[in-house]
Amino acid sequence: QVQLVESGGGLVQPGGSLTLSCAASGNSSSIYAMGWYRQAPGKSRETVAAVTRAGTTNYADFAKGRFTISRDSAKNTLNLTMNMLKPEDTAVYSCTALAGRLFWGRGTEVTVSS
Repeated sequence: QVQLVESGGGLVQPGGSLTLSCAASGNSSSIYAMGWYRQAPGKSRETVAAVTRAGTTNYADFAKGRFTISRDSAKNTLNLTMNMLKPEDTAVYSCTALAGRLFWGRGTEVTVSS
């Protein structure tokens, strides 16, 4: 079992930045890859970014050039640094970990508004 707890969400103005964090606990040594998903109000959930144990990253098109995913395996944490935020980035952002199956955190809310 892997437990994931996100933090760092909040209200930010358009053009601003925010860093989300995800703390993994439990059988974290078995995690192969971690990632972020998001779900905006009234929309389907979508992938934001992911990183493997080897450090290979993958980003959704909307995240390229603005978001950076990073993983600290020693600390069992995953971060998502988001720059140049837009109102359409408003969503609940959830952390995931692939360890035999996909584990999910409860999410942290990000609101981009002036």
